[in-house]
Amino acid sequence: MLTKQLTVLTVFVGLGAAVVHGQAGSPQSDVAQQIAAVEACLPPPVIVKGEPKSCTPLLKGMEELHIPGVSIAVVHKGTIEWAKGYGVRQIGGDPVKTDTIFQAGSISKPVAAMGTLHLVQEGKLSLDVDINTSLRSWKLPASTAAPGADVTLRELLTHTSGLTVHGFPGYAAGEPVPSLVQVLNGEKPANTEPIRVDSAPGKEWRYSGGGYTVMQQLVNDVVKEPYPQFLHDTVLAPIGMSHSTYQQPLPATLLSNAAMPYNADGTPVKGGPHTYPEMVAAGLWTTASDLCRYIIEVQNSLAGKANHVLSQSMTQQMLTPGKGDWGLGLFVGGSTADKWFSHEGDDAGYEALFVGYDSNGNGAAVMTNAQGGSRLAHQVVSAIAVAYDWPDWKSVERTTVNVDPAVLARYVGTYELSPNFSLTFTLEGDQLMTQATGQPKVPVYPESQTKFFVTVVDAEVDFVTDDKGQVSSIILRQGGHDQKGVRK
Repeated sequence: MLTKQLTVLTVFVGLGAAVVHGQAGSPQSDVAQQIAAVEACLPPPVIVKGEPKSCTPLLKGMEELHIPGVSIAVVHKGTIEWAKGYGVRQIGGDPVKTDTIFQAGSISKPVAAMGTLHLVQEGKLSLDVDINTSLRSWKLPASTAAPGADVTLRELLTHTSGLTVHGFPGYAAGEPVPSLVQVLNGEKPANTEPIRVDSAPGKEWRYSGGGYTVMQQLVNDVVKEPYPQFLHDTVLAPIGMSHSTYQQPLPATLLSNAAMPYNADGTPVKGGPHTYPEMVAAGLWTTASDLCRYIIEVQNSLAGKANHVLSQSMTQQMLTPGKGDWGLGLFVGGSTADKWFSHEGDDAGYEALFVGYDSNGNGAAVMTNAQGGSRLAHQVVSAIAVAYDWPDWKSVERTTVNVDPAVLARYVGTYELSPNFSLTFTLEGDQLMTQATGQPKVPVYPESQTKFFVTVVDAEVDFVTDDKGQVSSIILRQGGHDQKGVRK
């Protein structure tokens, strides 16, 4: 989905105290310079060749996107080099600190995947057998869309299971919260559809929070203990994620240290944090520093230096890309020499991002307490990439071409990418504009006669014609994935 571009709303934001971990070759004065560079210049996701280069100071970017609080942590040479909080937990409240916890959204998935793979390593689960052989208190129903097909744990982890339900909105304060089985069956008070197979397993990559929710039930049936306790004992405690929990809702004793959620327009999410019984898909509370501890654990485990949860060979499997460049719980990218793993997160009023390199000891995590925060998080990671000279994650430079307005007029229309998400294209003078569902209009720039891009995020749109030469659909390319939209 295209990230929102928003007007300025002034809120109180300030520079928090940094936690700097000194190490050989990285004097604190050098680290302070790196921090200052990140704070001073967040580069745009896309740079148009020939136009003046620009950047936004971090605090200004927070104001423009209505983000009260941000937490950042950076991994360099295999250790957390610095961590820092910015802004406030809630408007008018106390500052964000390095131990302030945020909801991690879908970043819950890769941390949970590590725990599930630990069970595979112990022989309690298998990656490649029918999950119904281990499910006890609930079974995945047979599907008319794929008669006789089995779904495996590997397919759940790689988003190739053919299972429905992309994500979960959670449950606002005061709303009844369903059991996990009610979520799986789409039974009230669940607010999402039943999680079912609607395409052949293994056929294609399609993101499915529903598949990870089935995995939660699978783990519950195997370990026979509360899921938050299992993840604490198996993953969080062993790798030092001491400010993290999968407890849903968050216990009252921890709320005083939690960032409160905000909508994209700067208004607070009514009632505060949503509750997510879909803990594997969206239920993790954590800090940027704890996410960096996860990054370091993956890096060390992959190198055979420390294997608190997974063996070296299991970690290698976890980071082996399949369809959609997806490993077992993580998106995998980069070059052969500089591979990286990453995941984004989006809960009601929270957005986050982390990335870690396989072998060079670098990485970062950014957490925000506002919808639309992922745009800022990507810019922060780009600034870190520039400051530390990473081989990837910097701004993308694109070149524009001239396109006749008569050609642009052919693209005007609405294209449906899913039942609840469309892109509408309009022509204002000679400028093609696009507007995603629930988002403001942004300019679209031509890279060729049929390929266009936006600058607020790194995303491209290809216009596709049918056999009659009529523009019939688009392909939205973003985050390494392609999504088709049909003209309405």
